[in-house]
Amino acid sequence: MKILVFNWQDIRNPSGGGAEVHLHEIFSRIAKLGHKVVLYACKFQGCLNYEVIDGIEIHRFGSRSLFNYYVPFLYKKAIKEDNFDIVIDDLNKIPFYMPLYVKRPLLAISHHFFGKSIFKEAGILQGSYVYFSEYLVNFIYKKTQFAVVSESTKDEFMERGFNPTNFEIIYNAINQEQFPFEHNQTEKDTFRIAYFGRLKKYKSVEQLFYAFARFYKEHKNSKLEIIGKGDYQPYLEKLSHQLGIEKCTVFYGFVSEKEKVRILSEVDLVVNTSQKEGWGITNIEANACGTPVVSANVPGLRDSVNIGNSGLLYEYGNIEDLKKKIDTALIDENKKQHLREGAVSWARSFSWDISAEKMISLCQKIIAG
Repeated sequence: MKILVFNWQDIRNPSGGGAEVHLHEIFSRIAKLGHKVVLYACKFQGCLNYEVIDGIEIHRFGSRSLFNYYVPFLYKKAIKEDNFDIVIDDLNKIPFYMPLYVKRPLLAISHHFFGKSIFKEAGILQGSYVYFSEYLVNFIYKKTQFAVVSESTKDEFMERGFNPTNFEIIYNAINQEQFPFEHNQTEKDTFRIAYFGRLKKYKSVEQLFYAFARFYKEHKNSKLEIIGKGDYQPYLEKLSHQLGIEKCTVFYGFVSEKEKVRILSEVDLVVNTSQKEGWGITNIEANACGTPVVSANVPGLRDSVNIGNSGLLYEYGNIEDLKKKIDTALIDENKKQHLREGAVSWARSFSWDISAEKMISLCQKIIAG
């Protein structure tokens, strides 16, 4: 197959996240199987206009704020240069609305809708722009075939009146060879609680800070470890000072893959507080290090937790419930060990190779149709 992909960002873009990992891990495997994969994405500072990464031919045009306006012209350019069998439209915040002009077989990939949660991150003006852009998906993509990453994402589309037969779930996964699938606790007399992910306002990391402050009052041998970076960090640093936990809070910032695995393998618990996600890949990565999770019971995240086995869910926004679930996961040694074993078992079921095989089958089905 010859596959043409459009996404805002590629795997090298510093602003990339889970959507870019999902796309790259799956389509790089498809490219290695002999299929041609061409990706168009926006430019970023210091980037090359063209390069090949893991078999994917990447073309970069335009800025992050204007790339969507380039897409219709880039599509026409690409089609003139090669006879692509299928076009992939990766929906991420502002859609490209490709069903309006793409005449080839088309597959859309969606991780989740921001919905009203965008207002917490972007404010009224920019939030309204994203909210209305997503609203138009209800009409423009009504007959489009979709690959989604979770049951929760599929449910969102069903609530918007889409046909369930147009959807297939292709899960996010992990590179299993990169993870130890065992826990390596180094400080047995210390409770080490971590957050792992971007530091953005809609990720609601402050909920963990408030819950940890309560936990710390009862357990002075506790540490809060923050893995990741983002524009919400200054607020969180200030909050740690206000709550009196700055001396036991560590901000690692961006870390290498090797360092990430080391930290996740040593901490006792990872907490995911996001208001909404398409999937909780960070939950699975923590589990693959033998570390259980406590996660907000919200769309996407709840799909990535095997409740009572790989981790626990708390009511989003309920600090007392979060504190209670942290207690449950850490205080009882038998429960802690059960969650560690369940975390490893759960993580082993997610493989990018399987997801790539499903994506190939779906593409071939759409082309044949």
